[in-house]
Amino acid sequence: MTDNEQLLAEVARVYQWLDTQTVNNNCKICGKCCDFERFDHRLFITSPELIYFATKLAPDKINPMANGRCPYNTEDKCGAYEHRFAGCRIFCCQSDKDSQSRLSEAVVAEFKSICTNFQIPYRYVDLKTALNDFSGQI
Repeated sequence: MTDNEQLLAEVARVYQWLDTQTVNNNCKICGKCCDFERFDHRLFITSPELIYFATKLAPDKINPMANGRCPYNTEDKCGAYEHRFAGCRIFCCQSDKDSQSRLSEAVVAEFKSICTNFQIPYRYVDLKTALNDFSGQI
């Protein structure tokens, strides 16, 4: 297995663990939280997540974020749901903020560890900046 494949497997492992930890029974799948400006919140992602996302989606499918709405949310459905970021997996506008915060801290620690193990720079940046920086490179 190549280093890149191992990195992708580690990110997938974190996502799989995270999916067993989150219970978003209150989620109405309304897509409101994908409109970050209107919902008044920001989504932050890490460098391993962006690598995973770009690999799974294909680098030429990374869309810039022109405004405060996620470019993958169309008609209140996520067009990248299978490969969505940790913050998307954790956040639910109707759920307990303390448990979401604890999960976020645990996941960030995992991603920092992945960066150290694979010797890649750790970045924790808002989604708009990450997508716009990445899409400007291709």
